[in-house]
Amino acid sequence: MCGIIGYIGTQTASEILIGGLERLEYRGYDSAGIATVFEGNMFCTKAKGKLYNLREKIERESNFSKVGIGHTRWATHGKPEEYNAHPHINNKKQIAVVQNGIIENHQELREQLIDDGYTFTSETDTEVIPHLIAKHMSKDTGYNGLLEAVKKAISCLNGSFAIAVICADFPDEIIVARNQAPLIIGFGQGEFVCASDVTAVVPHTNTVLSLENGEIARLTPLGVEVYNFELQRLKKLPRTLDWNLGTVEKQGFRHFMLKEIYEQPSVVRSCLENYLDSSWSIDSIEARSPITLGAAAELCSDVDYIQIVACGTSWNASLVGKHLLEQLAGIPTMVQYASEFRYFPSPMLANTLTIGVTQSGETADTLAALEMEKQRRMGLEFPYNAKILGITNRPESTLTHMVDCIINTHAGVEIGVAATKSFVAQLMGFYFLALELAYRRKTLSLEKIEILIKGLRKLPNQIEIILEKQGEQIQELSHNFCDTQDFIFLGRGINFPIALEGALKLKEISYIHAEGYPAGEMKHGPIALLDAKVPVVAITMPGVAHEKVLSNAQEARARDAHLIGVTSIDNAESRTIFNDLLFVPEIDEILSPIISVIPLQLLAYHIAAKRGLDVDQPRNLAKSVTVE
Repeated sequence: MCGIIGYIGTQTASEILIGGLERLEYRGYDSAGIATVFEGNMFCTKAKGKLYNLREKIERESNFSKVGIGHTRWATHGKPEEYNAHPHINNKKQIAVVQNGIIENHQELREQLIDDGYTFTSETDTEVIPHLIAKHMSKDTGYNGLLEAVKKAISCLNGSFAIAVICADFPDEIIVARNQAPLIIGFGQGEFVCASDVTAVVPHTNTVLSLENGEIARLTPLGVEVYNFELQRLKKLPRTLDWNLGTVEKQGFRHFMLKEIYEQPSVVRSCLENYLDSSWSIDSIEARSPITLGAAAELCSDVDYIQIVACGTSWNASLVGKHLLEQLAGIPTMVQYASEFRYFPSPMLANTLTIGVTQSGETADTLAALEMEKQRRMGLEFPYNAKILGITNRPESTLTHMVDCIINTHAGVEIGVAATKSFVAQLMGFYFLALELAYRRKTLSLEKIEILIKGLRKLPNQIEIILEKQGEQIQELSHNFCDTQDFIFLGRGINFPIALEGALKLKEISYIHAEGYPAGEMKHGPIALLDAKVPVVAITMPGVAHEKVLSNAQEARARDAHLIGVTSIDNAESRTIFNDLLFVPEIDEILSPIISVIPLQLLAYHIAAKRGLDVDQPRNLAKSVTVE
């Protein structure tokens, strides 16, 4: 959940560390700190709150160190106070550690260390690590002294962690280690950067190496050495990213979230280019699928059931996926919260495809649920035919190494904590998967598949129309709801998950209480909440449930609720029912979630911005949830 960074090279470390933390702040922003080694001494500066507080402190200091580590925190153990901020240092102020993760046995270790005479100044789990390293540090400070001490310390730890360590007695090295939390190393010109995410590395290099679970590395001015936890040397090759600095900058937009909303047409185009066969038609002589999923397509052979595990926005996307897989491909599908599934799994069924959906590929609950599913199916005598597919935006992530194959959503890096373009990209992944399965199982005619493909190809232009024609209107509309305390979102069928997503976006960034409901369920309880102070957003796309949603909306109108409609129909009836209408282009109902969600993203964004809130870094939230 937190962000860590380390630098060793020829430049002043503090400025590199602060710049990296600014690009990692979406992972946590309760407090921050850096530690550096200079002329044999350890220097540590921390600050509570946003990163500019730390920058102000550092700018008052003179520190020319060429090696250091930094951390931006999302609080788990201990309040977000300066004394709990990382880096944490041992009692003799020789060793500094930053960590992303949770040390599950920290209390037991703390008690042992206190008995050994060590004192603690924080409430965090991380502080046990520098004390453990100090405890295991040999008096012989040979070349491997710090590496050996870190190895012995991490052997005592239970839990998930990525750590970076510096030591005043070893001023020319950083030791990093990974276990179930992301950590990458960037290779620059005479310098090396380690970080929780490539966003912190891109300004310096596009050449990176991802550490695997159970790996430890030493960074020195001469290079990088990678070992397993038994300190056996490993041979690993870095890879080249296709990212550039522009992908992690706002490029003139006020917030990253708004930038990412406006990037969605290009994201959908990228998905179409990667997964649709541009030469396919129903008149093709060669019988082949119009979808080019590669290994993911083969993985789906002989599937009778599908179960999906996900969290947050990915869970909402998975509900749309369930609708598509059942209605297009005819496959019974369950969607589970990963945090629940890992402790209360569904009964095992033969020929089941398990899909893990996570934007970052690092969501702890989702990874743990998938690992549990792999383990419980091992050694079974009859053919459960267990297959696991991942849907992610980060092909370099831990998820990729856990599953049989992935569908890469090609959304590009997403900085805003509230997911927008990654949600739409996940939906696109489910459309391709459902159409591939429908083609293989012959549950849709080729003519229907062709119609849907033509509809998919129109989506980028249709999203652009919404952004161009509705952006200002939604911004003006948002002024009416700055003091609103409750919102209701309604949808039916494939747009019920969009109602959930609209509500989630609003409460994530505006702190307004919002709930999404199936429109038909409103009269079974939620209607009691309605009055003139509770706006209702109804998604009324043409299709099977259109008239029913209008009827439910009228029930809300009768209770004096302010009604906002998202629809492609401009007629007298709609204008009579709704106080405000947000129009989207005409589209097949089955494809409508891709465009019906866009006005809801804009509405949430503009309300939050109008309220003067930090849209990109909402309180208590972080982008990549790498802890339980």
